[in-house]
Amino acid sequence: MQLSDYDAFPTTLPIVVEDELFLYPFMISPIFLTDQKDIDAATDAMENNSLLFVTSSVAGKEGSRDFDAMYKVGVVGSIMRKVHIPDGRVKILFQGLARGEIVEPVPGDFNKAVIDIVKLDNYNKLKADALMGILRDKIKILSSMNSHFPADLVRTIEENDEPHRIADLVSSMLKLDKEVAYALYIEPNIEKRLLELIDVVTSEIESAKVQREIRTKVHSKIEQTNKEYFLKEQLKEIQHELGMDTQREEEIAAFREKVEALKPYMQEDAFKEISKQLDRFARMHPESSEAHVVQSYLEWVLELPFGQFSKKSLSVHDVSSELDKDHYSLEKPKERIVEFFSVRELAMLRGMKQKEIGGVILCFAGPPGVGKTSLANSIATALGRPLVRIALGGLEDVNELRGHRRTYVGAMPGRVVQGLIEAKSMDPVIVLDEIDKVGRSMRGDPTAALLEILDPEQNSKYRDYYLNFNIDLSKAIFIATANDVGRIPAPLRDRMEFIGLNSYTPKEKFEIAKRYLIPQELKKHALKRREFSISDKALKILIDEYTREAGVRNLRRRIASLMRKCARELLEDRTKDAIHITKKNLEKFTDKKVFEISLVDTKPQVGVVSGLAWTAVGGDVLTIEAIKIKGKGALQLTGSLGDVMKESVRIAHSVVKILIDQKKLAIPPSVIPLSVKEREEHIAVDASEVYKRYDLHIHVPEGATPKDGPSAGITMVTAIASILSEQKVDNRVAMTGEVTLTGKVLPIGGLKEKLIAAYKAGVTKALIPVKNYERDLDDIPGEVKNNIKIIGVSTIDDVLKEVFVK
Repeated sequence: MQLSDYDAFPTTLPIVVEDELFLYPFMISPIFLTDQKDIDAATDAMENNSLLFVTSSVAGKEGSRDFDAMYKVGVVGSIMRKVHIPDGRVKILFQGLARGEIVEPVPGDFNKAVIDIVKLDNYNKLKADALMGILRDKIKILSSMNSHFPADLVRTIEENDEPHRIADLVSSMLKLDKEVAYALYIEPNIEKRLLELIDVVTSEIESAKVQREIRTKVHSKIEQTNKEYFLKEQLKEIQHELGMDTQREEEIAAFREKVEALKPYMQEDAFKEISKQLDRFARMHPESSEAHVVQSYLEWVLELPFGQFSKKSLSVHDVSSELDKDHYSLEKPKERIVEFFSVRELAMLRGMKQKEIGGVILCFAGPPGVGKTSLANSIATALGRPLVRIALGGLEDVNELRGHRRTYVGAMPGRVVQGLIEAKSMDPVIVLDEIDKVGRSMRGDPTAALLEILDPEQNSKYRDYYLNFNIDLSKAIFIATANDVGRIPAPLRDRMEFIGLNSYTPKEKFEIAKRYLIPQELKKHALKRREFSISDKALKILIDEYTREAGVRNLRRRIASLMRKCARELLEDRTKDAIHITKKNLEKFTDKKVFEISLVDTKPQVGVVSGLAWTAVGGDVLTIEAIKIKGKGALQLTGSLGDVMKESVRIAHSVVKILIDQKKLAIPPSVIPLSVKEREEHIAVDASEVYKRYDLHIHVPEGATPKDGPSAGITMVTAIASILSEQKVDNRVAMTGEVTLTGKVLPIGGLKEKLIAAYKAGVTKALIPVKNYERDLDDIPGEVKNNIKIIGVSTIDDVLKEVFVK
């Protein structure tokens, strides 16, 4: 059927309204009829071999049967075939023949209208060919990127020279918006139509490029994901064959069970953080690196002893008994410890909380080996609590205490949290050992973290970086130990109460060795009590001549050495059943003697004075020597003296000059060197000439050992006064005290250690500042006070009265 057969246009044609607009004449298109009247009209047109006009609804007016809801331009064509669809609709095959336009509606049972053929504008063939060339190139590019373009269609476009036909073919393959498609369809000017199509195709090309790029990325990702999925499934199957597939589920179930069991004892933030990490762990692939980090975290936190506390009630009587049982002497430290726990027990009996009574942190301060850590052990035993020791010596990294954040490789909780896990209790006795030796570096200041740990106002909500939730440290008992209190930062020092542990006297060491050291070492060396014995005299020699220390650590080593040799001898000579060490055979079992503290000379000397010094390992007797050389009053100092001690010598030199000028220190005329003229003419010279005509050299022996401090002031005055006046000094008199320019004697520290050292060295008289005499004499052991005459001095005049041999 040809359109030329119908030369009666405009003519009346039935109209089919459909959601799709069929724009392309001479194309066979399927039409879905949605109304029975449309079906009937299409059927009549098919049976009568007549034409049909098809148009579309205007956007927003779908479903309306009015002519106002229809596009005015549509397709005139004929029905080729009709097919019934199972859902009740009818599908017909429609062949478009020409563009038609509604001229006017015609009343009837179904939509009819007078239709006229749309006339197209004339065009410039040259321009049209140029535009078609551009369009063909664009179509080639688009077809290479879009598989929806059939090769036959591209070939048809290449071979056809009819611009309207090409425009129709291209439009039929593009997915156009209805409004855009209609605008292209009704455009009578082919040049404008081709230009609009070129713009549309160009836009499609750009869109296709973006889609191809996205598709490539997506495909790569999907391929990787599929590969991983495939490998994981293979791994699961292998694990299943090996019987390992349920291990992870069992681990997660065990974690959840632990969390639920500990929930009543956790703070809310702790439960939330642990639950969140457990949920993350359950979602992760077991072989991922993050899964191992989270698993390690869960294992750490679930080891924390939430809700675990010691069952034994606090008893001051138990504390006192345990301290007396484990330690000889140390009366004042033990008394202060018992007072500390008395307050706690009273508060507990009266139902008061720890915050209400305000806690303090005990710090045992004293030389090495005097029993600081041992006292903490006894406290833990008496309280029935585990002991956690945290060695702080040389600690520079604050994360060692605070914990490392989980983003770091090998992260773990801080030492405090590890201590709680090790103790399996939230209220252990935590010993912060060597707190005075904490360092500071680029990794932070650990003492700043200790401020929070040791502050009872803050440590109830202590946050470890690794855990990332608060834990309560207020139930734990913190005890610090230090050798030198002065090296502890002031803010940290302010939070602690110091209990001083001083040096042991020889008698105390003797009792400690008999009661504790020897029985303990017998057990360590597998010896029976009857197999080893040491006489009292031999033990005293071992204490006095083979060890030099404030505590008993080296004494323990010496005793252990004796027992090792005893064990060897028993094995080599089976006829022996016991070894007895006496004063006579002691040298056979020991090395050479160590005379660290020599006995003072009994013979008085000029310019040699015994002073008393404090060291980190206890007290010491310091000999100060002075000589005079003819000169001009210069002063020379040797012996590794510190700045403060050098100043002390200069002060002492000036004090002696004043004493000479004031006639308080008698200078025999024979002491002053005279010139030849003065000697021949018997010219009397002033006593002050003695310090003008002599250079003084002050030396403190053991020059390799650094020495500093002002407490040798009165000793320096005595040495200079002795050498200038040539008066002999009683060497069995030792002294300590700082001197001022006006001759006053100021108090000093470390008196107990100094007097113990004086006692060991055989000193019979000790001069100390009067203020120390008034306030510190009670701390001096009775053994020392019974053997040394202690005299309090307030001025340098009092000193000089006691030291010179009459």
